[in-house]
Amino acid sequence: MEYFWFILAAALAGIGTGLAGLSAATVMVPILIVMCPSFSGEAGAYQATAVALASDVLGSAFTAGIYIKHKNIDLKRGWLTMVCILTMCTIGSIVAWMAGNVVLGSFTLILTFCIGIRFLVKPETKSRDIAINNGKLTKKGIFFSLFFGLTIGFGSGFIGSGGGMTMLVVFTALLGMELKPAVGTSTFIMTFTALIASVSHMLINPAIVTERLDALIICIVTATLFSIISAQFANKVNNRTVGLVTGVVLTILGAVMIVLNYREFFIESGLLLETAVCFGKYLLFIIPAAIVLLAAKLIFKPDGVLFRKLLHGAAFLSPVVIMLLTDNWLAAALALALFAAVVYPVLAFAERFRGYSDLLTEKKQGEIKKSLLLLFLSDAVIVAVFWGFFGEMYIAAAGILMWGFGDAAAALIGKRFGKHKTGMKFADPNKTWEGTGAMFAVSLIVGAAVLLLVSGAAWYYCLIAAAAASVFGAYTELVSKGGNDTVTVPAVNCVVLLILHLIFR
Repeated sequence: MEYFWFILAAALAGIGTGLAGLSAATVMVPILIVMCPSFSGEAGAYQATAVALASDVLGSAFTAGIYIKHKNIDLKRGWLTMVCILTMCTIGSIVAWMAGNVVLGSFTLILTFCIGIRFLVKPETKSRDIAINNGKLTKKGIFFSLFFGLTIGFGSGFIGSGGGMTMLVVFTALLGMELKPAVGTSTFIMTFTALIASVSHMLINPAIVTERLDALIICIVTATLFSIISAQFANKVNNRTVGLVTGVVLTILGAVMIVLNYREFFIESGLLLETAVCFGKYLLFIIPAAIVLLAAKLIFKPDGVLFRKLLHGAAFLSPVVIMLLTDNWLAAALALALFAAVVYPVLAFAERFRGYSDLLTEKKQGEIKKSLLLLFLSDAVIVAVFWGFFGEMYIAAAGILMWGFGDAAAALIGKRFGKHKTGMKFADPNKTWEGTGAMFAVSLIVGAAVLLLVSGAAWYYCLIAAAAASVFGAYTELVSKGGNDTVTVPAVNCVVLLILHLIFR
């Protein structure tokens, strides 16, 4: 049975390497340690790291070769990082053995998941004028290269990761590379870091070769094969497709590895099952709601603004519905995040069909899927912070509902009756006093009602708290541009309500 996990771990590692320059250790180490009993314990963890590093060598080499063939490599900005990484890699490997158990860090797992979300939201990476001067390093670029090169190099040897994911972040976010050249450059560097680290591991612990030869051969061959296939795919399609596929792969891999690494917390505690039940119950709400709304659009052909706000209503009611479906705040937050992860690729696929944008009355391509992703992820954070950390479910529910109903009122009233632009500094120039007034009034009514029904506080406190949150929420909606009010307004509402709760209750 362990051979199955060898093949699966190596295949996933190869796909991650070919698409995003992901180090094999990022994927393979947690799977081998968790699913294979022979890799348990301190020696097993060290051996799993060595197997992953050995699998990285050929996989990264072939991947880099394919990217170089397609001219997707940028050593003008990557050479200094490479020198620093190679210098520190062996030192990290020696220290790792002296430290004992080497297990993939939580930071790498979370980083993998977050970078996956980043590429889902923005699949195309454009070169920006960050640490760049005609493709060469500036002083800022030299600083980034030195700092991250030294830290990545040490981590490559110590943690047993080729550093591919961290290099991808540095190259794209700090040195301004596009995705493909960033992957090509990182895999080129990772070929040498993986070779140095794997040889160091094997010299320090020869049992890796004598006792784990079967795992070495299976993982090296499988990871190399899948890295070649995924690299060929990445270099033949456009940047947007690569970004989307990379986002899906990294998000799923990150989520799975987090669950595996913390299996006692997620699985044995029953949290995963509770989240799945909550998510399934939520689908019984959202799927019929979506069908009814789409049917109403086709039959009654309502005004575009009205239909958008009906969709908006189903979306902002969703977090409250999910909170009512479970007593566990973490299950609610995870269900919200899970829906975001599921709905985004579904809508991305649906965008290919003619009539999609007209059916959902999109203002611009990709608007709906991006808005839903931001809404559900930000609401997951709100639930975790205000219900989970502070223990006040009503604050999360009130903050979200005040924004949802208030924003809908602002759009409907502002579009129909808005004639007086606010003209306020920093405000969206299209916002009107009529729309802002409508948002304040409706937010006040909704907030007061929720507080009265749920908080158990006196009526005058509920009214004052709702009024204060409505003022700040309305102003935040005024200055939020590009649809960012989906995130900013509920958060501001909740913060104001929390401050008042901590002071007066």
